[in-house]
Amino acid sequence: MLKKLLKRLSAAVVSNTMVIAFSVGVLLPTMGLVTPTHAQQTIIPAPPQLAATGYLLIDATTGKVLVEHNANEPLPPASLTKMMTSYIVSSEIERGNINETDLVPISVRAWKMGGSRMFVREGTEVSVKDLLRGVIIQSGNDASVALAEYIAGSEDGFVDIMNQQASLLGMSNTQFKNATGWPAEGHFTTAWDLSLLAKALINDFPSHYALYAEKQFTYGAPGEQPKTQRNRNQLLFRDDSVDGIKTGHTDAAGYCLVSSAKRDNMRLISVVMGTRSESARASESQKLLSYGFRYYQTHRLYSAGDVLTESKVWGGKDDIIELSVPEDIHLTIPRGAADNLKAEVSMEEVIKAPIATNEELGVLTVALEDEKLLERSLVAKKAIEQAGFFARIWDSLLLFFMNLFNG
Repeated sequence: MLKKLLKRLSAAVVSNTMVIAFSVGVLLPTMGLVTPTHAQQTIIPAPPQLAATGYLLIDATTGKVLVEHNANEPLPPASLTKMMTSYIVSSEIERGNINETDLVPISVRAWKMGGSRMFVREGTEVSVKDLLRGVIIQSGNDASVALAEYIAGSEDGFVDIMNQQASLLGMSNTQFKNATGWPAEGHFTTAWDLSLLAKALINDFPSHYALYAEKQFTYGAPGEQPKTQRNRNQLLFRDDSVDGIKTGHTDAAGYCLVSSAKRDNMRLISVVMGTRSESARASESQKLLSYGFRYYQTHRLYSAGDVLTESKVWGGKDDIIELSVPEDIHLTIPRGAADNLKAEVSMEEVIKAPIATNEELGVLTVALEDEKLLERSLVAKKAIEQAGFFARIWDSLLLFFMNLFNG
């Protein structure tokens, strides 16, 4: 009889959604409404117009696009291709399939590669680490082919890996035909896809990404005079915040540069394709980076585990449940606009046990000047088990009469 009564009382309770608004700097907004003070609307000038075929500027942490032009147009990438070559090499090292100290035999084909070279010699052996530097710093076509052959047995086999990896990274408008960026029909990518690859290089292999900041590399084949070659990324010599990434040039592609810079807690990635000269690709890239750092900031709203609100739990061994964010939350916002951010938490008015750890119980929405910037789930900070039978009956009775009087 008691079980039937409990079931009927529970079914009679109508669970409505409750919305709580608060400023993003306030935690535990469990009661009432907190309204941020009014601030002036942030004014940002129009982004720079570059003399380039396609370009893109993004916040590397949030993925927010700050500037873009023809960012999804398929274009020849030239030696920007080597970003994928080095990514795969780093991945193979990380997985333990190869070691940095492995000696790679240099084939005739690798040795005969034209264009930019590391100047390896056929019949010799070069360490993976040196070849990787040759790819990244010297943009060596010979080093790229040698590594491709070592990893996949042939450059064609390596290209298959490149295209599979591109698909895994979400590079949906990319197709590789070789490991170097040597002109080939059907070899293309986009500024957007290259930004995805750049983020992966930075985040997945930070120790190898450090190689992109090296300004020169010296190598000499056995018995030959060592040659020192400077990194072709001119921004490394102009801006201390720049730490990568890669240059490229062919007649079809023009002069290209994917660059990244970090200032304070903000990292930007710029992609510039199809400029007219080495100096132009550097200066146009600098325009993008300067614009992004001057007018925007990466703002961390909350850290993983921060509790934003709490709620009554019905029929549980604990009376209160805390709702938290499961991961760090960052936003890219105009500089000085943090005080204008507004947040809302929506959740069911009636939350019943049992509750599992990290169970989704609410939604956080953050807006700036009436523009919704993000929406994230809020989860239970800890698990709460059901209370005993009679405690659940009592809570059900309370809920029944609350619903009756509020109806």
